[in-house]
Amino acid sequence: MALIEGWLPPSRENWELLTWLFQLFPLFTIVQWLVDYYPQGKTSIESRLNIPGKIGWATMEAPGFMVLLYIMFTLPQQVGLEKLPQANWVMASLFVRAPNPPISVPFHCTPQYQSQSQYQYQHSHPHANANAPSTQTIHYIYRALLAPLLLNPSMSPIHISVWLSALTFQFLNATCIGGWLAGYGPTDVAHWQGRILWVEVGMVIFFAGFLGNVYHDDELREIRRAAARKLRRREVEQGEKRKGGEVGMGGGVDKVYMMPENGLFRLVLFPHYLCEWIEWCGFWMVGGFGCVPARNFVVSEVTTMMPRALQGRRWYIKRFGREKVGSRKAVIPGLI
Repeated sequence: MALIEGWLPPSRENWELLTWLFQLFPLFTIVQWLVDYYPQGKTSIESRLNIPGKIGWATMEAPGFMVLLYIMFTLPQQVGLEKLPQANWVMASLFVRAPNPPISVPFHCTPQYQSQSQYQYQHSHPHANANAPSTQTIHYIYRALLAPLLLNPSMSPIHISVWLSALTFQFLNATCIGGWLAGYGPTDVAHWQGRILWVEVGMVIFFAGFLGNVYHDDELREIRRAAARKLRRREVEQGEKRKGGEVGMGGGVDKVYMMPENGLFRLVLFPHYLCEWIEWCGFWMVGGFGCVPARNFVVSEVTTMMPRALQGRRWYIKRFGREKVGSRKAVIPGLI
């Protein structure tokens, strides 16, 4: 049953239109190159239109994987597909942990490969098993739910303009990628045959980027965790009770900023951005360089995050001084 007839899940005509339009997304990021106004995170502002950071982040990011999964489970039936290749589900699982799919088929689908060859392949390529979507490490569960709601000690408010633009991005991106995976891209194993090495290398790149992203995110969290620990120790030493509840709220550690020093932070100020780009380049490689939605995703991420990183470097210089920032670039070591 379609939630929005012709759009969710999308008809082929609407999917092709959205995929073409999404290629134009980088044009909308031009304004970010021209102004430093970005009411979120370090550069958040006081406004009645602000949304609490944790709630805002979760609600603008989570619809992405929810839409993608909905399309994965509904579009095949709409277009008359009985089964999808398992590689499609593997790519979907890189977004989010999904339950065992009701539609799956091994890479080798011809009758002569349904016995011994299938057994040998699945045991030598664990990611091709039917349980792949339930066993793959995830991105958006971490990014949309675990990080903001459980891991981050605090988050600055997000202006509703940022929230709306991010929500729009998530719906467009998830619809384009979900449509490609669920019926308008590869619909049989012929697309994947002979590409197993590319798929495996792409997944290695994806998870290397994912782990790098998590590591550097946690380095930033540790700054606030350390500030919270210091505040608790001071309260204990002074025998005072902090008014207003838990540490990290109100005037506590919400606006604590230091120069991170570990990992790639020695070379750039936004290594978590770089690792996320690496992550999604691996995803694009898994789908094949002809996968237009994955390519659009990578290009859109780079064009919207690059000016944000350059703006952030200017912020670091203004706050800590050019000498403290030193030779560290914004996001690409030695270059940018």
